[in-house]
Amino acid sequence: MIPLSKPVLTGREIFYIQDSVRMAKISGEGKYSKLCEEFIGNNFQVGAGSVMLVPSGTAALELAAMLMDIEPGDEVIMPSFTFVSTANAFVLRGARPVFAEVREDTLNIDPDGIERLITPRTKAIVPVHYAGVGCEMNVILDIAKRRGLKVIEDAAQAVDATYDGKFLGTLGEIGCYSFHDTKNHTCGEGGAVVVNDVDLVDRAEILREKGTNRRKFFRGEVDKYSWVDVGSSYLLSDVTAAFLLAQLEDKEAIKTDRKRTYDRYVRELEDLEGRIELPHIPDKCGSNYHLFRILTAGEDERERLMRHLREIGVYSTFHYVPLHTSEMGKRWGYKEGNLPITEKSATRLLRLPLFRGITEDEQTKVIDGVKEFYR
Repeated sequence: MIPLSKPVLTGREIFYIQDSVRMAKISGEGKYSKLCEEFIGNNFQVGAGSVMLVPSGTAALELAAMLMDIEPGDEVIMPSFTFVSTANAFVLRGARPVFAEVREDTLNIDPDGIERLITPRTKAIVPVHYAGVGCEMNVILDIAKRRGLKVIEDAAQAVDATYDGKFLGTLGEIGCYSFHDTKNHTCGEGGAVVVNDVDLVDRAEILREKGTNRRKFFRGEVDKYSWVDVGSSYLLSDVTAAFLLAQLEDKEAIKTDRKRTYDRYVRELEDLEGRIELPHIPDKCGSNYHLFRILTAGEDERERLMRHLREIGVYSTFHYVPLHTSEMGKRWGYKEGNLPITEKSATRLLRLPLFRGITEDEQTKVIDGVKEFYR
């Protein structure tokens, strides 16, 4: 079975892990954690902000919600077409998720619908950069600035992708990355918070260190550290960061390989246009080619194509069940029919295998399988 995705080693992971273990510092804030944070900061143009590794993309969003002082009664605008972590991070703080419609071409949040969702209780906007393709950040940032709102980028799928020449995750007050084993750069489970507002950096360090000023203590800025704020344990182990560094260092080769696979899908499936819809990358967006999806004519056709591919040894899948139609979404008063573009797209979407190292023969099998189905 050709998998949908799989992690691929660069060859340096084991060496770095062994080095971390030999130094007997495998908890957070070790040598490799710092090297990863420096790499992300330097290569993704974080500027005067700060990068902090965390245990997952989910943890990154949770830390961002804490840092934004999200409280019960607040509202946070986000797309319904996203993973549950996007909503959970804010629901855990007592906020109400306000689900917005997506664009038909990118499946990213449609900025044209954001402004009419804003109420006096709205605290933040959370654009989700689906498939490594940036949302219309110029428009979203302008809305946020005019209406006094914060922007938290869910860039879980968008590490090393850009919008208008700037790296995703560095445009809002906070950016959230994921290094889950399905992502382009992985360490199994892991993530990072990119704090772009320099005024938030000190507090982000405290919240991440269980509400203590421990980082200031290690820098010699205080003579002892103590409990100074709320917080939790949001450190990534250094042995995990050692694995991640090898992945980050290979980012150019990873992107090149994934782009080659992505471009071949587009090239060889474009003659099916009219029967399926291929993904769209707007001119301002530099993708990281995180995934490749098609849109079929309808749910029944999608299910039959998925079964056909599985019968010939190709794993494909759909996502997401729109959050507003889920059991939790209904608790917030949502129902089917509220977001028709989101709902229709979710029932038609099918992801095809895309990972670094997929062979030419494997991809040929996928492409031939799709074409055979439509013949």
